Amino acid sequence: MLRLKAICPFSWRVFHFRPFSCEPLISQMEKCKDEEQVFDLIEKNKAVLSEEQVGCAFNTLWQFQKQKTSLLKNIECIRDHPQFLTLYNLTVNKMEFMNDDNLVNVLYITRQFDIQVLSKFSSCLVDQHLYFSPLMGKIADIVNRNLETIQDLRSLSVLMVSISSLTSQRFQEQLVNKTERLFDTIDSSQVNIARRIVQFLRNIKYSYYPLLERCNKMFLSNMNNLDLESISKILSLYHSLQFHSFEFVLMAKKRLTEMIPLFDHPASFVKLFVALGPMAGPEEKTQLESTILLMSEELTGQQALAVMGAMEEMETRDSRLIKKIASILHKNLDNYKPIELLKISQALTCLHFQSKELFVRLRELLLSYLKISVKPSEISVLVSAISMLPSPHLDEAGISRIEAVLPQCDLNDLNSFATSVLRWIQYGHVYLDNTTGKQLKLLQKLDHYGHQRLQKYNNLNLLWEELRSLKGDWFAESLLEDTIATLQCLMDQINYINVAGIASFISRSNYLNTLLLDKIASVVLQQIEKIHPFSIFSIILPFSILNYDPPQRDEFFGTCIQHLNPYLCILDPLMLVFLGFYLAIHEYFPEDLIKTIFNIKFLGRLDSQLELLCSSLSTRVQVRLMELNRAVCLECPEYQIPWFHDRFCQQHYNKDTGSLNGAQQQIYKMLAEVLGGMNCVKASVLTPYYHTIDFECILDKRKKPLPYGSHNTTLGKMPEMHWEPNTPRVGSRLPPGTERIALEFLDLRAFCKNVPHLKGKSAMKKRHLEILGYRVIQIPHFEWNSMVLSTKGARLDYLRECIFGDGKS
Repeated sequence: MLRLKAICPFSWRVFHFRPFSCEPLISQMEKCKDEEQVFDLIEKNKAVLSEEQVGCAFNTLWQFQKQKTSLLKNIECIRDHPQFLTLYNLTVNKMEFMNDDNLVNVLYITRQFDIQVLSKFSSCLVDQHLYFSPLMGKIADIVNRNLETIQDLRSLSVLMVSISSLTSQRFQEQLVNKTERLFDTIDSSQVNIARRIVQFLRNIKYSYYPLLERCNKMFLSNMNNLDLESISKILSLYHSLQFHSFEFVLMAKKRLTEMIPLFDHPASFVKLFVALGPMAGPEEKTQLESTILLMSEELTGQQALAVMGAMEEMETRDSRLIKKIASILHKNLDNYKPIELLKISQALTCLHFQSKELFVRLRELLLSYLKISVKPSEISVLVSAISMLPSPHLDEAGISRIEAVLPQCDLNDLNSFATSVLRWIQYGHVYLDNTTGKQLKLLQKLDHYGHQRLQKYNNLNLLWEELRSLKGDWFAESLLEDTIATLQCLMDQINYINVAGIASFISRSNYLNTLLLDKIASVVLQQIEKIHPFSIFSIILPFSILNYDPPQRDEFFGTCIQHLNPYLCILDPLMLVFLGFYLAIHEYFPEDLIKTIFNIKFLGRLDSQLELLCSSLSTRVQVRLMELNRAVCLECPEYQIPWFHDRFCQQHYNKDTGSLNGAQQQIYKMLAEVLGGMNCVKASVLTPYYHTIDFECILDKRKKPLPYGSHNTTLGKMPEMHWEPNTPRVGSRLPPGTERIALEFLDLRAFCKNVPHLKGKSAMKKRHLEILGYRVIQIPHFEWNSMVLSTKGARLDYLRECIFGDGKS
């Protein structure tokens, strides 16, 4: 029932003791001859109308309409009548006291009069958190049956947000298509409609780029009119949808920075801190942190939680601020929900905060919640939070609580449990704990239920919902092979909607399945017009990472690039750099793309974007740009793109110790033996364009090793670059007939997870070294560590064969 007795006990008592004077009024309504008489009764009695009388009034009005032919119906006149608005407001005020039948009847009738009334009605249900109520289901059904006749996007956008939890995938697609058709009917200033559309897409987890782009343009054109609340909401929605708009973020940063002096109230400033902090520059960041520290005494528990989350994203190192916010969290720990306790645990860990008292209390709270929780998702959250704390282990009761919910868990819950258990085992090894056996048994049960769940899937989209965010050692080691097999069984369901997501998952998996990749390429070639250009990067990624060519390689890559070309000038700079790099891995250098990236205007935009990123991501982007610059200089000299990364590389490699791991040290000593001394082999060598190679040696024209003299690199020291960086060929400085050899030890990361197939980056490095004049010898880990090479003599012969080709020195 929809009556909210527990929430409004006083109002409920008032309702029960109302005098029975409603019967005569209902009788009067039933005797009315037309709508005007009904409205007269409403006007005279509006102060005392009960919920039954309100329902009767709606019913009577609708009966008059039903008796008329279509030509005589006057729905618009009824809808615009002042007393109809009175009746609507009375309905909203008395809704919590109506029974289900009465509400459904009123809902049905109001829908007949106006879609706007229906949208307002749905908003009232949302305000009461009745997202899954029978009434909301009825509203969803009405919208579904009448979608083609709805022409008011404002009302439809309200309804879409309200009913989003109750929509099927097919209904979601219909709503998105209808929204696209109606989008041009709204004024460019109606940003609230655009915001609700983005909110609907967030609610259904659908990053539909065509609509997101149109909404984004509306936000950009109205940026000067957007307030803090709107900007904050839009940034949050974009983050959830993983939609990147460089222009919006740049303009939002400027607008929010201007607002810093305007807010001196904690509630507003916290919202500003959360929105601006993660993208603030050093100066703004300092200003935000110092201001929030001054306000800290006035912060509520929820505000402190929001600030701590932003500080985590900002990588805050202000120890005073961290300590102060942590103390507020400590005071309010009893008021936080399990998911909030997890956020606190994550943030404190990330910010390297230590407090025995806080962690003890946090653990006590998490364990108390765990004892009474029955929801798998909540239990996984609690266990995950506990596993991040000092002394993370669970007792028998805690492990039993996990085991009890395993049959109900989805893959995300199972993965969360497994990640926690692996943390316990790692902690146990450090502290010689004796509970590892129980944890290993729990891992076995997690494996069992994970395999069992995968076998039940016959719908690719449902499977993808669980796979989209899965990562971690347990999944990769225990379930990945079965997951790929399930995807292969369902690959006929790959289409233009899910193809980018499936491709992205395969990229993360490092698992080479040629049937799946061929299917992805086939879908792209057949349905390219339906695929948004912004999805092209995700689609190309697995082919580059896994170094795999589909049967129609040139057509596939050509079609992808042609589809993307019109968008090159508006694509997010960061994404464009990554796209260029991964195409370069696959020996694909589209001229328009390369010349768009290596353009002064574009590089200026990229610099502006780098200022908005955290330091780790900013460095990663700069490294990718350098690697793309290097690839273009080496593989496409005809483009005449200059090499401009010397200073960056020198700074980058100054931080690299260049030390050798165990296998490399072993190889280094054996190479010295094979080549005739330590002075005939160099370790940790930097080439022109700053490729690092494990070992280098030089053979003269008679295949005799040439010594390096006294300039050899010592183990563990910084590598030194012994040629000028712009030397086009390393062999050009050597006597005729001499060859320079690069030897590389390839560990697990150089190969696909399931087969000994060389991945794209290692293949590209080999190409580059060959262009530079090297003969490249790659030593795979599975060969070096094989039984065939289990003795020193066998390994020495192996190296001789690789270097000299005849098994002899």
